[in-house]
Amino acid sequence: MAKIRTLALLWLLALAPTCALAQHAGHHNMQLDTAGMVMNANHDRLPRGCDAISRDYDFDIAAGQEFAAAVPGTSFGLSMHEVRVEPCARVTVNFSNRDEVRHQWMVHGLPKYLYPTGMFHLEANAGASVSGTFIVPGDDRTYLIHCDMAQHMEKGMKGQLVVGKGSGNLWSVPGVSRSFYRDSYLPRGSWLPLSAVFLMGIIVATLWVRRGR
Repeated sequence: MAKIRTLALLWLLALAPTCALAQHAGHHNMQLDTAGMVMNANHDRLPRGCDAISRDYDFDIAAGQEFAAAVPGTSFGLSMHEVRVEPCARVTVNFSNRDEVRHQWMVHGLPKYLYPTGMFHLEANAGASVSGTFIVPGDDRTYLIHCDMAQHMEKGMKGQLVVGKGSGNLWSVPGVSRSFYRDSYLPRGSWLPLSAVFLMGIIVATLWVRRGR
């Protein structure tokens, strides 16, 4: 009898994480497969103040180190750091990960009565792609886009979703707004044009000296 109880307890303990994940998935409308994860997708539930879908958008957005090459101080980047849509629009994002580590595309600050914790979340495994759809509210506002993996946002994976006229640019969005701290070194590949300018300066100076003689 004691052995049966022990086996039953072990079975329950093994089952507990699966049950917890199922409850969490149901709460966040989670879709999980080998490519990655989509949380809080919304195709048809309108935010308050929206009588209908104003427009449908379809964006192809990639994440990877290649998009950080031109931005000093960053290691990761997005092919689009700013997304602009009309109020009450339905937005589909096709998110592809070109790196060998996981990346996320998350929007924060959405209404919590539609999106648990106010979040829409895409996560793509290394080399994979995921797609998800959500509907934005009807007010003019700027929402944060970022990757929540450790240090990924700080290293360049930050963007903004501008609905309507927006509510102003967010800080430190690569290619959009100024950073709190600006790195002093130049982007990768800058040595070539600088070398050409330096060489041209030497040639001009040499010709000027010879002409003076």
